[in-house]
Amino acid sequence: MSERPERALERGTLANPDAVLQIRTSRVDPSGMRAIDIVPTGGIAIRILPDRGFDLGQAWFSGIPLAWVSRTGEAPPLDDPAGMDWGDAFGGGLVVTCGLRNVGMPSEGHGLHGTFSHLAAADVTVERVLTGEGHVRARATVVDDRDTPTLTVHREILTYAGRGRVEVTDRTVNAGPEPVEAPLLYHCNFGHPLWSGNAVLEADVTTTVPRDEASEAGLDHWRTPPDPAVGPEWVFEHDPVPVDGTASARIVQPDLGVEVVVSWDTDQLPILNQWIDANPGMSVLGLEPANCGTRGRSAERRRLGTLPAIEPGRDRMTHIAIEARHL
Repeated sequence: MSERPERALERGTLANPDAVLQIRTSRVDPSGMRAIDIVPTGGIAIRILPDRGFDLGQAWFSGIPLAWVSRTGEAPPLDDPAGMDWGDAFGGGLVVTCGLRNVGMPSEGHGLHGTFSHLAAADVTVERVLTGEGHVRARATVVDDRDTPTLTVHREILTYAGRGRVEVTDRTVNAGPEPVEAPLLYHCNFGHPLWSGNAVLEADVTTTVPRDEASEAGLDHWRTPPDPAVGPEWVFEHDPVPVDGTASARIVQPDLGVEVVVSWDTDQLPILNQWIDANPGMSVLGLEPANCGTRGRSAERRRLGTLPAIEPGRDRMTHIAIEARHL
């Protein structure tokens, strides 16, 4: 039996650690947008897009594509997205961050899903960690100063050799003199072949509420991929049941012999939003841990009484993980 990659790293038996933890930087043609590809042997290979909020684009596990990618693909960021512009440059990807001033429909002068995924990351570092469980750690800072006070996000991404796990941890800092309303949603996108055929979504929830009348048609069908059909998208809001402060949703795909689990800390992300679009050329499942719904600032303020906010001089820690494994 061959030596596991993380043990080979620990024992120092590799001539070059690039053999099991590969890191490559490049530019997306023709936009020149930065990209970082990380390929850990036996893990989840990820593509980080520093000019799109240090979000995660395409991803693979054992050669299986995990992330849904839209027809738009790796579009460059927009200078000043407003209204519904966000959708025009939405390329999909494993994790797309929505916020930090608005989540959901345009509201109060803020466009669809805010501007975070159109901000460029600074202070980018990528390093191999060869001790213990071998992994790659990528870090960056994203500054949201398009409104006041400024919010600064310190992001860390980990992906491991020898096991299919990716983690995203954000520390969002409000260094200003007054509270800042900061809705947040992690748009995790899955598509064919993972979300197809006999796939099943498993999630322990207490309530499921359709966002609108169109979504009510799918209320009994949110756990399985619908047949392709021309019609409106479905959006649901789930109240997840946490275990020791962590909730999860699992895609089981027996046709491929894999399952993918999204987990998150419910202290700061108490809501699971779900997006399904079965239109031809889409076939997408969005699993979206969040601190709010997707109706926009005004509607969420009326519903919740107040929007999630960060107090002056304080920070907020949020964490999500995506794990893939063979059945």
